[in-house]
Amino acid sequence: MVYVGIPKGQADQEEEVLKTIQDGDSDELTIKRFTEGREKPGALWHIYAAKDTEKIREFLKKVAEEQGQDNPVDHDPIHDQSWYLDRPLRKRLHQEYGVQGWAIVQFLGDVVFIPAGAPHQVHNLYSCIKVAEDFVSPEHVKHCFWLTQEFRYLSHTHTNHEDKLQVKNVIYHAVKDAVGILRANECSLSRP
Repeated sequence: MVYVGIPKGQADQEEEVLKTIQDGDSDELTIKRFTEGREKPGALWHIYAAKDTEKIREFLKKVAEEQGQDNPVDHDPIHDQSWYLDRPLRKRLHQEYGVQGWAIVQFLGDVVFIPAGAPHQVHNLYSCIKVAEDFVSPEHVKHCFWLTQEFRYLSHTHTNHEDKLQVKNVIYHAVKDAVGILRANECSLSRP
C-alpha cells in the first residue's frame, strides 16, 4: 500500500471506517493500530484457504439461486468477482460450510501476500494506491497450473480467461535454465 488519501474535515468518515473494520471481523490489535496508533488504513481484505474454494463456489451459487440469479456454465462466482461477502454472508458461510477466512486490514506501507488460489476480497476504506504483482513460487506451480486450467472454462470475454500467470512459460524457462546449467557443468559432473 503506497498511498492512502484521507479526506480532511470528515470526522464522521473515520467513525464509518472504524465500524467497517470492526464489522469486518478484525482483531483488537488491528483496531488499536487505527484508533491509538493513528495509522492510515487503506483496505480491508478477507482471505480464505485455497482448499475451501469449492465450498465457497457452491455457497455463492446457492445464494445466487436463492436470489433468482442465473448460474451460467461459463461463469464462475469467484472469478467473476460479482459478490462481496458481508458479515451476514461470512457468518452463513461459516455456519453452513465450516469455512472461515482471515480479516486483514492493510495500512499504509503494509504488504499482503495471497497464496495461489486463495479466494479473497478487498474493500477499500479510503482512496488508496496498491501495487500488485503476480508470481509463481516453485511450491505452488501445481496449483497455479490448475488455476490456469480453471480459467480456460470461463467465457472468452471474461477478464480472467487469459493465462496471466504464464505458468507453462515459467516451467519451460525453469527447465531450460536447469538443462543449461547441467550441460555447462557436464564435464565436472562426469569426473570421478
